[in-house]
Amino acid sequence: MKLHDLVPNVGSKKNRKRVGRGISAGQGKTAGRGTKGAGARSGEGGHAYRQGGNLPFFRRLPFIRGEGFTPPNQVSYNEVNLDQLSQAFQANADVNPEALEQAHLLRDSRNPTVVLGRGEITVALKVKAHRVSAGAKAKIEKAGGSVELIA
Repeated sequence: MKLHDLVPNVGSKKNRKRVGRGISAGQGKTAGRGTKGAGARSGEGGHAYRQGGNLPFFRRLPFIRGEGFTPPNQVSYNEVNLDQLSQAFQANADVNPEALEQAHLLRDSRNPTVVLGRGEITVALKVKAHRVSAGAKAKIEKAGGSVELIA
């Protein structure tokens, strides 16, 4: 087999239909668009989101500029990890949202606080937070501290 023997499979390659190039080509005059009407005109169909008087589909959906369906009542927490607590607080310190705000560990003080279990803690702390993960609670109590949930 040589290079000149290579050919594509029969029927896999097809020439493009060149419409509107005279009657002998078979697609002259109306070029397969029929006679008159919106379908015969250029630009037919309008925009992809146009629905002829209906509210367009993309405006019916409950999101703004493609951000997806956002739950209206979801809670955003301030996340604080144990390694941050062990660096910022001394032994037997009270750790509450106000103290965390003073230590600049909160992103937004209006949001509730959650303590997560990344890192190790060696000092006993009295932690008061809106939520505490199970791993963080176990590590705090193992170090001799206490955990209290704020309503």
